[in-house]
Amino acid sequence: MTNSNDCLFCKIVQGQIPAVRVYEDEHTLAFMDVFPASEGHTLVIAKTHAVTLLEMAEADLLAVTVATQRVARAVQQALAPDGLRINQFNGAAAGQSVPHYHVHIVPIREGQRAGAHGREKADLVILETIAARIRRALD
Repeated sequence: MTNSNDCLFCKIVQGQIPAVRVYEDEHTLAFMDVFPASEGHTLVIAKTHAVTLLEMAEADLLAVTVATQRVARAVQQALAPDGLRINQFNGAAAGQSVPHYHVHIVPIREGQRAGAHGREKADLVILETIAARIRRALD
């Protein structure tokens, strides 16, 4: 695994910063967004560091895509939203807030107007409860 010493997500992968983990395999990690745009907002990252899609190794990109599909199916089963927004931003001007390639899975309810990122930090107990429901759907 390559990483950037200053990267927030690399520190999460290494266990230096806590995160509410949902799914993990050899190449990817999925965890709850602490500033969720909606209930169940989950991030999927590659364990190797690349800032944007343009820098991703093909194998890592494939791994993230497969993990995103798997986690999105679990989010759909666990939370039964009316739809799922799958977002990915490249560069600060496009809305990327953490310089490590990641995909957002944002559950959406009919009539909900969720932004790309949430404004308030979520309660970690609530995030863990939601993550447990998603993890059960993964089994």
